[in-house]
This record gives sequence, structure tokens and C-alpha cells, in this order.
Amino acid sequence: MTRGVVFAELGAPPVVEEITLDPPVGREVVVRVHACGLCHTDVHVLETDGWGMELPILLGHEGAGIVEEVGPDVTMVSPGNRVVVAWRAPCGKCPSCKRGDPRRCSSALRAKRRAHRADGTRLTPVLRCGTLADRAIVHEACAVKLPAELPLEQAALFACGFSTGAGAALWTTPVHEGGTVAVIGCGGVGLAVVQGAKLAGASRIVAADIAPAKLEQARALGATDVVNAGEGDPVEQVRDLTRGVDYAFSAIGAPEGLAQAVRMCAYGGWATLVGVPPAGTRLEVDLYRDMFGPKVGIAVTHGGDTIPQEDFPFLARAALEGKLDLARFVTSTISLEEVPERLERIGRDGEIRTVAVL
Repeated sequence: MTRGVVFAELGAPPVVEEITLDPPVGREVVVRVHACGLCHTDVHVLETDGWGMELPILLGHEGAGIVEEVGPDVTMVSPGNRVVVAWRAPCGKCPSCKRGDPRRCSSALRAKRRAHRADGTRLTPVLRCGTLADRAIVHEACAVKLPAELPLEQAALFACGFSTGAGAALWTTPVHEGGTVAVIGCGGVGLAVVQGAKLAGASRIVAADIAPAKLEQARALGATDVVNAGEGDPVEQVRDLTRGVDYAFSAIGAPEGLAQAVRMCAYGGWATLVGVPPAGTRLEVDLYRDMFGPKVGIAVTHGGDTIPQEDFPFLARAALEGKLDLARFVTSTISLEEVPERLERIGRDGEIRTVAVL
């Protein structure tokens, strides 16, 4: 028996309940979860009546912990290893992987559904992780070993939010050393973009948001300039500072963010969509003036387009060397029982990341 946060009924809040796990088979791994970040993706699952997944749903996908048990074919980890759980790992067989582009893998390796409610109903784990639970079963390629010196509540952020933002600047549209960057939206993912751009060696990082407190956090994490989007057109403010940037990242879901990112770019720049847009929204830009003339490209990132077994250790080393400030991202820790109530207000009151410590 273990416990997990389950979303079982439309219109009803998630609840903590007892669940059971099947034994691992093949290349599956049981991870005893010690920390799991609360991510907007889980909120998105609640707000969209399951995000297309079959109910009941086991929430959580930003976890880290200790390998407890392994299937008979596992070779990458052993019981006792400290790991962060990745929600995607390149399959090696899809067209992208076969052409040597695993960052755009379209068929990531994942474990089967192994979790059940007490009545035997099979649970659907969010992104095949389900880490808002005492234990989770994942594919061994999604269990990435960590250095012992990195606290698990910080390492958990690599599983989604931090790697999504930092990865956008490091791997989706890699910021070149000395490049100029704009970041629209300074929530947890946007602040991770700031950190990724800083790590890449950007010469100037302009952060835009409507909340002064978030802009202060952006400065503390590496932004060289900030613009308050509530006090004027952020595009004009960024262009007044930079005459256009090499890379602009929209870390908000509203389509206006990507449109602004396009218009912030200098000639030959890249606008990258990081935030998840609502279904049915449209991008409104002047194709000739804003894209064709200045030759601006648009990219989309899914989770930072990471190769977890390579990139998570790289990020961990950077954190231990003081090049990333993960400690500042963990603004509060809570128990598993507090998760349902806190999901309703994550990101408020200056929070960057709330982490459930199990």
C-alpha cells in the first residue's frame, strides 16, 4: 500500500488516498518518492477535465527519490540510487531518433500503468509518472541518477519546470555566448529560462512581467534588465533597451506572449514558445512585417527538449558549482496531505516552486 493524490471525479477536487502498485516488470523501476514539485501542468489537468487522459488520474510528474525495486531487465540503476524522474526519455526508434535528433523524439519511453485505487481501478499517472505519491513506477531510462550532494527537493525541479525553462535556452533554441535574450513571464519556468540563458553566457537578459516581486526575483537570478509590462508596451520597452534581441522566450500561456516575443526579436532572431497555450487560441502577427522581413523564426519546446540521462547530470553539476541557484526556486515545502489545497494557489504570494516532501 502507498498513498497518492488522485483526481477521480470531474468537478471534484483531488484527494489523497491509498493506492497499490503492481510489481515492476521488464525495464521498470519502483522509486520511493521523497520530493515532488507542484507544477502548473497538474493544475492544467484539473482545469481541462483530465487533459484528455482517462480518469481516475494520479497526479504528479516532478519527482525525485530513491530506487526501491527494479524489474529483471533493468541495467541503468540499482536499488538505493538517488534519482530524478523524467517524464520523457528518447525512444531511439522514432523518425527523429533514427535521424540523430533525439531531442525531438515523438515516442518517449515510459512504463505501463501500474497503479490502482483500493477498489482495483487502474490509475492514469500524469505524463506516465504519478509522483505525487509515496512510490512511482517508471521506465529505467526515466530514472536519472543524481550526485549525493544535491538535495532531493531541489533535484525534483529538473523533472519538469526547471528543465523546461532552462532547456529552452540551452537546447531548444540554444543561446549563443554573448547573445541577447528577452523572457516574457517570470513565474518558475520563466525564471528557469533566465538561469539557462545566464548559464549559456548571454550578455544581456531582459525579463518582462507585470508583478514587481517577480521582476525582483528575475534580477536576483540573473536578469540584467527588467521591464514592467503593466506600465507600457513590453515590446517597445525591450526594443528601447536592446534594439531587438537574439532570442525571445514566451513563458506564459496567453498567445499574446508569443506575438510579443516575435516582435522583440532582432533580425534573424528566434521566438520560442515555452508556456502551454489554451486550446483554440490563435497567433496574431503581421507575417511580412514581424517575421518575413526581419527573418524571425518560431520554435516550440516540450519540456526543454532534454535528453534526461545527459542533461540532468549537467544541470546538477552546474548547480553544485554555484552556476544555478536551485535553492532560491524552492520557496516552500509541504506534506502530501497539503497538496490538494495548495494546487489551487501555486505561484501566488511570491512562490516560485512549492515542493511536497514525502
